[in-house]
Amino acid sequence: MKISEQWLRQWANPANTSKQLAEQLTMAGLEIDDRYAVARPFNNVVVGEVVSVQPHPDADKLRVTKVDIGADEPVQIVCGAPNVYVGMKAPVATVGAVLPSEDGAGFKIKKSKLRGVDSNGMLCGASEIDLSDAIDGLLELPNDAPVGKDIREYLGLDNQIFDISITPNRGDCFSVRGIAREIAVINDLPVQTPDLDISTPTTDDFTATDYPTPSVMVQAVAACPRYLLQSISAIDRSIETPKWMVDALIHSGLRTHNFLVDVTNYMLLELGQPLHAFDADTIVGDIVVRLATPDETLTLLNDQTISLTGDELVIADDQGVLALAGIMGGKRSSVTPSTTNILLESAFFSPIVIAGRARRFGLHTDASQRFERGVDFELPALALARASALIASITGGQAGQLIKIENSAELPKRTPINLPIVKVREVLGIDIAPNTMVRILTQLGFMVEEGADSLLCTPPSYRFDMSIKEDLIEEIARIYGYENIPSTLPYLQVSMDYDDTADLTYEMKLALVNIGYMEAISFSFSDAKLEGLLDDDALGAVLALANPISSDLAVMRRTLLSSLLPCVQYNLNRQQARVRFFETGLSFVGHSIADLVQTPSIALVAVGDIWDEQAYQNRAIDFYDIKHDIEQLLPAQINSARLRYERSELSFLHPGQSAKLYVDDHYIGWLGQLHPSIAKQLDLPTTWVAQLDLAPLLNLAREQQPIATPSKFPQVRRDIAILVDSDISLQTLQAAIRSAAGELLTDLWLFDVYQGENVPAGQRSLAFTLVWQDSTKTLADETIKASAENVIGVLTEQYGAQLRDS
Repeated sequence: MKISEQWLRQWANPANTSKQLAEQLTMAGLEIDDRYAVARPFNNVVVGEVVSVQPHPDADKLRVTKVDIGADEPVQIVCGAPNVYVGMKAPVATVGAVLPSEDGAGFKIKKSKLRGVDSNGMLCGASEIDLSDAIDGLLELPNDAPVGKDIREYLGLDNQIFDISITPNRGDCFSVRGIAREIAVINDLPVQTPDLDISTPTTDDFTATDYPTPSVMVQAVAACPRYLLQSISAIDRSIETPKWMVDALIHSGLRTHNFLVDVTNYMLLELGQPLHAFDADTIVGDIVVRLATPDETLTLLNDQTISLTGDELVIADDQGVLALAGIMGGKRSSVTPSTTNILLESAFFSPIVIAGRARRFGLHTDASQRFERGVDFELPALALARASALIASITGGQAGQLIKIENSAELPKRTPINLPIVKVREVLGIDIAPNTMVRILTQLGFMVEEGADSLLCTPPSYRFDMSIKEDLIEEIARIYGYENIPSTLPYLQVSMDYDDTADLTYEMKLALVNIGYMEAISFSFSDAKLEGLLDDDALGAVLALANPISSDLAVMRRTLLSSLLPCVQYNLNRQQARVRFFETGLSFVGHSIADLVQTPSIALVAVGDIWDEQAYQNRAIDFYDIKHDIEQLLPAQINSARLRYERSELSFLHPGQSAKLYVDDHYIGWLGQLHPSIAKQLDLPTTWVAQLDLAPLLNLAREQQPIATPSKFPQVRRDIAILVDSDISLQTLQAAIRSAAGELLTDLWLFDVYQGENVPAGQRSLAFTLVWQDSTKTLADETIKASAENVIGVLTEQYGAQLRDS
């Protein structure tokens, strides 16, 4: 935002230079992006009055003038401007003057002869003194311009322009009044409020006008809890915008249009309240403040026609939409050079109703910039009165009926914030006197009640960014001055507790990378259609996003498969037939934020052959391969005796090729083949998936293993092969073997499975290795023989197993 220093000093005028003022604002959080004078440097240019104009004897387009510049006698200047006339006042560059030039070197004015006639200076247009040219000719100055006065001083060309970068939370600083308030507080000065004339000539006689004052209805009360409308008639449109207002607008980076538009822009900059003027003669029926209906259209002031969706706040009459509230007016009701009767609107619109609506239509206006950050809800009446008074006093307009509709219950509330005085010390590290805190906060507009050890502070209506005590501490710090807070090392109480979560998770990731998996990092959002395919009551409810970034990322994922499966699709579509991915992250279950459960998980997905295509012997991945990969995530101390697998009933997994994993009877996760019907719908081949909860895995990895001295005595190994019914699970048999083999059994594994020739139908041959060892002595053959016979007996009696001889 660009603001004139001269304008600022009308409100707050500390004894600081422009540079010091800029530094103060920057240190207070209002960073100065640029600071420059209205015009580039030049000198020896004064106000002159043309006293005579004669034709040049040797050039039709030149004039020989005599110009009074306040010296003993007028100077002769040859001029080629078409608009020069006797009595005209214009800038005069005297001999020796240096005018600004594009190359920066400056253009020096010397005595010269033009077609044989002496010329002692130059009459200047606007561009010669670094201003914008409105016409092709001399810059005509007002009749009361003092002859001989330095033009830089007269036109305020040394006035500095501050280009201020205002952060989104400081909507209260988008005005001269707001910036001046900051300057006053920083320098411990009162705000010197200029004489804001708000006395408006009014009339209740509307017989001279061509329109009745419309009634106003506010339907969207929550979106517009305060709405004011002032009728002003009989405006003299021959009156131009005063120079002081034009200068203020131009110096602030705004173009001038016509007086009615200029005065609303002036209020926008001076007080920070956006206003809008409707041509009263174009209003049909009553005015309604409401939400748009879908597919309504509006042609804006910039000639853009937009189609509304239904959640935009609009101002409308009986014929349709007049304006996009808080953003831009419509073409139909816009003021024109012939408009003499207006309805002037001043309102408070809720920031949440304005936010995002301008960007939706590719718009960015000064009004929307302010409303979406929060405009002082106590300001509309003052701004409307100020603007009405200016219109009436400058153009002779008559103010009619003022309509005011408000719902106090829907206006923003300012809840008092309790600030413990000791908390300021804790956060800032210095002691600031309580009376200094009270002064700072009071001057910033807070209502402060002093307690024994705390301050109860109620934010002013224009501070939408104040809600917690840390906000108040920030205000105290920036006004007190960050440069006044000494640099000291904070007192740190170091905790020696070590959180090993990241390290243990990294070890799991590394284990997967070592067996050929690649890590995927994706959004926590997923496609609602994919979540529908992966639906199962065991997963829980889906949380839909209120404002998704795209239609295919509209819900929170309940399983990491929702993120990994699209990655697989992407790679398969690019001729990558063998894909291995894993991801760690959160899964989300719940209907709303209030009941949302977030679970840290690790998931795998695998497609294709067990080896890459260069392998000599290859085959497709199967259930045991994904089971093997999952077990690589388990800590080394987790032996097979602690593992248990059960058939999974998740509907998105193949019912005969999936399982739930338990460690010590605690559920860890699931693994298996993606259901063929789902894979078909996703255009995927046979796909193997798994997901485990990270928390129990990390707890297992943290288990402290006792350190045992390796046994000096030899192990004893025995192999047994049995015939057993195929429907008896391996897990059940292994549990029975461990129980029957006794405490000295140290290891057990399956090394062969056979079904086929010489094996009865419905049975299979299983071969196990059993290893015994004693840490105190050498095992006797009798002991091993007894344990082995006990194992065979249990398998025979309980499961009908038959011992194979060969």
